[in-house]
Amino acid sequence: MKIKTYTPKPDDIQREWFVIDAEGQTLGRLATQIAVLLRGKHKPMFSPHMDVGDFVIVINCEKIRVTGNKLDDKMYYRHSGYPGGIRSISLREQLERFPDRVIHAAVRGMLPKNKLGRKMITKLKIYQGDKHPHQAQKPKVYEV
Repeated sequence: MKIKTYTPKPDDIQREWFVIDAEGQTLGRLATQIAVLLRGKHKPMFSPHMDVGDFVIVINCEKIRVTGNKLDDKMYYRHSGYPGGIRSISLREQLERFPDRVIHAAVRGMLPKNKLGRKMITKLKIYQGDKHPHQAQKPKVYEV
């Protein structure tokens, strides 16, 4: 008797939309929950080599919390590609200027580092304030 391993087909994948309110949430704990939803690990049909995850809408991204001294100690780096072209910005400054990039960077670091991960991160939508343009998709509220 052979036992076959179940592999989901692209037609089997049911994608849902979830709304997560980031107000008062801790950054890392929120990012892990979002990464689980994007990968589809909460589904019984999870398969590590396929994108079976759901869409995630994050609202109030500017109201997240961090513990300890991370507001001043945590730095974000980027490089222009030229010699001496490295630039850094602290978490406090990043939250003031581009709060959506903070959550995006945290979640992206928890996804696979390949084509699959790049495809998964496109299902993440992050907005400031409590308004988002995805009412037509009838998103469900996800309690973190």
